[in-house]
Amino acid sequence: MKSLKLLLQSACIATLLHVTTPAVHAEDLLDSVKDSGVLKVGMEGTYPPFGYRNGDGQLDGFDVAVAKAVADKMGLKIQFITTEWSGIIAGLQAGKFDVIVNQVSITPARRQALDFTQPYVYSAVQVLQRNNDKREFSSLEALKGKSVGVTLGSNYAELAKSVPGILVQTYPGTSENLRDLAAGRIDAALNDRLMLPYLIKNSRMPLRTGALLAGTKLEMGIPFRKGNPRFAKAIDDALNALQQDGTLRKLSIQWLGTDASIPVAQ
Repeated sequence: MKSLKLLLQSACIATLLHVTTPAVHAEDLLDSVKDSGVLKVGMEGTYPPFGYRNGDGQLDGFDVAVAKAVADKMGLKIQFITTEWSGIIAGLQAGKFDVIVNQVSITPARRQALDFTQPYVYSAVQVLQRNNDKREFSSLEALKGKSVGVTLGSNYAELAKSVPGILVQTYPGTSENLRDLAAGRIDAALNDRLMLPYLIKNSRMPLRTGALLAGTKLEMGIPFRKGNPRFAKAIDDALNALQQDGTLRKLSIQWLGTDASIPVAQ
């Protein structure tokens, strides 16, 4: 009988606790950024014209301007946190910053680990060639048997390696790649179409743009940690507003010389 009383008492206490204790929900990222009033943005800061240090040592560039505009639309101040590309995704997942604004392409693999905004930049892979090279390579298949320069660890390296017959030459950086191309040691190079005008202008080498490669469309978004539906809506609303009022188009033309806020026609 005594044990029955204890059992009933325990059941009553458990029921009372269940009724009176509020459910605990994980905080949405929107709550924390609104509480602090600051959006923490991760970027390399060494990737012109998207994000780099200007002559005054301040962060400047297309992605810097976009990040500032997004934060403003969300009613937040902005704090940039620079980090190397190799550790930027891990930094986001560890909570060192709230988002990354650094030309992060939206891929199935990245979607498994992170959530993304809608695309704010559309691009494609483009061929880079010497000025005096009259050949046209309109597809990856056309590059079979040709030596193609790519930056180590880039999307372009994986793309070139995916087609048997392409003689892939990897380089630690873009400058080494461009030098070998200009010197005739390789036939072509692959890079983001939005980067090529900047690279050609600033390298001062006898180079030209080639064809956009069919089937290589790129969509860039702003990644953040999973499980933040209210933040996802708020940042997408901000990007929608920037698209509607023409800000994304204006910044794109200012920094990239073309409207990259709309899909690429191929």
